[in-house]
Parts: sequence; structure tokens; C-alpha cells
Amino acid sequence: QVHLVESGGGLVQAGGSLRLSCAVSERTFSFYTLGWFRQAPGKEREFVAFVSRSGGVTITKHADSVRGRFTISRDNAKNTVYLQMNSLKPEDTAVYYCAAAPSPFRPGVAEDYNYWGQGTQVTVSS
Repeated sequence: QVHLVESGGGLVQAGGSLRLSCAVSERTFSFYTLGWFRQAPGKEREFVAFVSRSGGVTITKHADSVRGRFTISRDNAKNTVYLQMNSLKPEDTAVYYCAAAPSPFRPGVAEDYNYWGQGTQVTVSS
């Protein structure tokens, strides 16, 4: 069983920054695709970003709504994935979840991930 633990959420003013972390208990962490998703009240869970590895090359993708403001990264030595969030907006308010899968067919789709963290709340005030 793979365990994921998020941290770093909180309350921030619009325009501010936060960095989310997700520690993953998996010795083959470096081979996993890691994703960040978020869910706001009354809305469906949505894709934020993922980082994967293909042929030794790190691949990242960010949702259009966060591109240029958020950056996903991973530290394989620490079994941790990060989400650096800058220029935060009130519409970024949500519970943020990290997820892991060994080889998701659709890395931007929540249903293709096997393991999930408990979520961390991010609230952006206007």
C-alpha cells in the first residue's frame, strides 16, 4: 500500500504564495507519475498538474488555469512532490490532493490514479 501525506496548505491573501508538499511512501517513487488535483465546494475534482518520467526524461503538465503561476516538481531522493503556487487567486481556493500511479494512461484524469492523500485546504482571501 502506498501512502501519501500532503502538507503546506493554509490561508493566504490574493497574490500570495504557498508551497504544497506530498511525501510518498513508495521505494519505487521515481517510477511513479505524481499528480495534484483540487476540489472546491460544490465542484468536481479537477486536474492541476502532473509530473512523470519517460525514458529518463521528466515530463510536466499544468492545467491552463494555473499555467504560469503554479509549478510541479519532484525530489526523488526525498520521495516528495511539490506544488509551488504563486500569484494565488480566490478561485484557487480548494482542497488540494496529491495522487500517485505507476503508469496512468491518462495522467490528467483523476480516475487513472491508484493512490491519494487526505488533502490539504488552501484558502485565498480577496
